[in-house]
Amino acid sequence: MEQLTPKQIVAELDKYIIGQKDAKKAVAIALRNRYRRNLLSNEFKEEVKPKNILMIGATGVGKTEIARRLSKLVEAPFVKVEATKFTEVGYVGRDVDSMVRDLIEESIRMVKVEKIDKVYEKSKLIAEDKIIEMLIPFPSKKKSANPLEAFFGNVEEEDTSLTMEKETILSRRKELKEKLLTGDLDEGLIEINVEDNHNSTVEFFNGLGMEEYNINMGDLFGDFLPKKTKKKRVTIKEARKIISNQEAQKLIDMDEVIDVGIRKSEESGIIFIDEIDKIAGKNYGNGPDVSREGVQRDILPIIEGTTIMTKYGPVKTDHILFIAAGAFHVSKVEDLIPEIQGRFPIRVELENLTEDNFVEILTKPKNAIIKQYQLLLQTEGINLEFTEEAIKRIAKVAYISNEQSENIGARRLQTVLEKLLEDISYEAPDLDTKDIIIDEAYVNNKLMKHIQQKDISKYIL
Repeated sequence: MEQLTPKQIVAELDKYIIGQKDAKKAVAIALRNRYRRNLLSNEFKEEVKPKNILMIGATGVGKTEIARRLSKLVEAPFVKVEATKFTEVGYVGRDVDSMVRDLIEESIRMVKVEKIDKVYEKSKLIAEDKIIEMLIPFPSKKKSANPLEAFFGNVEEEDTSLTMEKETILSRRKELKEKLLTGDLDEGLIEINVEDNHNSTVEFFNGLGMEEYNINMGDLFGDFLPKKTKKKRVTIKEARKIISNQEAQKLIDMDEVIDVGIRKSEESGIIFIDEIDKIAGKNYGNGPDVSREGVQRDILPIIEGTTIMTKYGPVKTDHILFIAAGAFHVSKVEDLIPEIQGRFPIRVELENLTEDNFVEILTKPKNAIIKQYQLLLQTEGINLEFTEEAIKRIAKVAYISNEQSENIGARRLQTVLEKLLEDISYEAPDLDTKDIIIDEAYVNNKLMKHIQQKDISKYIL
């Protein structure tokens, strides 16, 4: 984080998201302030609260993508929740704490993956040795028929034969390990023990609705219920992966993972609350709307800063960064309760996308949609090219479609391109021509009729 200045953060976001300079600037400053806070003395560190951000803009303009890319950039735990899910019938803000529990789960998963990566090479060596031992095991001691011999043992004779046998086995194991490392044994079959995750007792308790109370019955009875294993016949290549994963799990300290995960979620976590405008507004009569203000009041303590109990222990939300987003077409920001408004001091309005924006979205980002289709069709041996005029025409069609019907922002480009390339995608395996150029005429032929029909239909009663 110390290597990323606000300008560099914006530059990284520019690689994936077109436009929305104000929003990028706001999140870059919020992220940099986290780094600055960590440099303060412990006395002042607790006093500096994150400046939560409220993004206002239509769907498909990049609100969620900005938050998601931001978290990936600094490898911060990130969860996205829909505010509307807390207004469902029978739900009504019942478990708003779940957003924090989801964050801690994601944080612990990230730390666990990081720790496993560090010990994975070691676990691979252990796995290789275990496979060799399975393929060429040491013979078990034979029981003697003579009770006296069994008690005292014919030590000299037994030791000599065992030593010779061990040397032979060790020699064979060495040869086999060389073959294992070169991949000669990959397709061979082996029977290994794997953990049986299917536990009827846990399923029974979960069937009683215990998940509502955030109780994982598997965790609760984990120390009392023996872990079941089952035999599985797999290729040696797959066995190496399975056993490596098993051994890596044993090599990491889960208590340390949980401690680091909790700290990471408290100090670096980002919670993205989408569709917050859907819970704005006053309560009118009975029905689903009656829960709107109630949900806001349930979410409020989490945003203000509280301690949530999770199965891993208490988690403080004081320094989690909250980014909320909504279109605010029907309701206004002022319709949110004043306490919620006060907890989102930074407000950013995202602009609607223009034709020029669509052209850039099609070509500029690292994960541009056109690049995705080109790579997909390359798997069939087809080289797909788009002329500059064709790209401009696709952008125009997407823009007009948004104007004529629901404005779904950049998501419209996926709809348009899917329609445009439908026939090529369908016939790709059987096409003789492997070089295909999409020009303006092809786009007009495939899409403009559809646009014109919609345009005319507005005037037909």
